[in-house]
Amino acid sequence: MNIGLIAHNSKKVLLENFCIAYKGILKKHHLCATEVTGTRVEQASGLTVTKYLSGVMGGGKQLQSDIAQNNIDMVIYFHSVEFPGHEQEGSFQEIVNLCDLYNIPLATNIATAESLILGLDRGDLEWRNLY
Repeated sequence: MNIGLIAHNSKKVLLENFCIAYKGILKKHHLCATEVTGTRVEQASGLTVTKYLSGVMGGGKQLQSDIAQNNIDMVIYFHSVEFPGHEQEGSFQEIVNLCDLYNIPLATNIATAESLILGLDRGDLEWRNLY
């Protein structure tokens, strides 16, 4: 499955630790992320990540395009709620809307991300292969 990874600056370490903890599951899937996030995940976990442009250069838009084309099966987006009006807030809302529109499982916090990853490992998301 294709998994999109995004994290605002204040959540990048959380995403790195998540990827380290679930490396055994994640290595079985194709990961993609914005440039900085993808590089950090690769360095921290040793996983291979296909990298889009950086977020400020349009990487979020590239992910949005892949979601709309049904090329993404799950999104993990750890966003910062501490900074309302954050420059990436519009991108966040667009990704949420697209995931809802195209029935893409989306995690925006560690609890939901763990549930999705464990479900993925059990085969609970195999319905995406038919979609």
